[in-house]
Amino acid sequence: MSDEMMNTKEVAAYLGIHEKQVYALIKTGRMPATRVTGKWIFPKKVIDGWIEANAKSGLEQARQKSSRISGALLASGSNDPVLDVLHTCLRKTHPEFFIFSANTGSMEGLAALDKGFTDIAWSHLLDPETGEYNIPYLEKLVPHVKAVVVNLFYRELGFVTAKGNPLRIGKFEDLARKGVRFVNRQAGSGTRLLLDHHLDKAGIPSARIAGYDEDVSTHIEVGLAVLSGGVDTGIATAAVSSLLGLDFVSITRERFDMICDQSVFFQKEVQALVEVLNGDVFRKRVENLGNYDFKSAGRVLYVKP
Repeated sequence: MSDEMMNTKEVAAYLGIHEKQVYALIKTGRMPATRVTGKWIFPKKVIDGWIEANAKSGLEQARQKSSRISGALLASGSNDPVLDVLHTCLRKTHPEFFIFSANTGSMEGLAALDKGFTDIAWSHLLDPETGEYNIPYLEKLVPHVKAVVVNLFYRELGFVTAKGNPLRIGKFEDLARKGVRFVNRQAGSGTRLLLDHHLDKAGIPSARIAGYDEDVSTHIEVGLAVLSGGVDTGIATAAVSSLLGLDFVSITRERFDMICDQSVFFQKEVQALVEVLNGDVFRKRVENLGNYDFKSAGRVLYVKP
């Protein structure tokens, strides 16, 4: 083939996917191609334009299919220390399975799920109007996914402070006090959404909070920022305060869910994850962390009609 034209094998190598997936994309009409003397050919410029125009969505979906075949799942969204333990236990009991997880925040995780960039979204988005978690956001954030919502656990979220809570942080109004340094979570995270809801409810402009625009991506980073003395407080899980020896002031008990497409839910990797979640190995590893409730772990809470 010339430099300007490619065959199916060359396109597969160019996109980093399997040649069979190229045929699948052609068959479903999601990739431009021309048939000449019984063979598919692809103008390189057209393929480049297709990649850009589709924001790589077709490519990402093809890669995900490859990942699932090889025993790997892509996950993104919220963060919790327990997820790391869950990943470790899954690898110990099912070494053939992998989960690659990105800490993007709940909203970005759901957006990635809708675009086909991830198999699983971790989420704890509170809807202030209903008091319900995650489900009210599905129609807006994942309209193209036949979503299944599975509970993983309930957890305590609150202010973490230095030992002894020297500044007596106890409510959201305290964040606006002079001299109080705060570290935030990234925009789109469930924790940031909760903070903004309470600030709005209390009539506190975010500009009054020193550190509102300084954000990190995980709960452990919040805890480490407090432990180092760089800030006075932030919002994180009770587990982080316990692990780092910090004080904790509870704000709420919240639900943390796994959300995926119905077809993915029945994948053996997800079923193995749920099995591990309810297994003795995992439970013994997390029992001393405290402030977690696994009574509904693995329960399907919602299935999109």
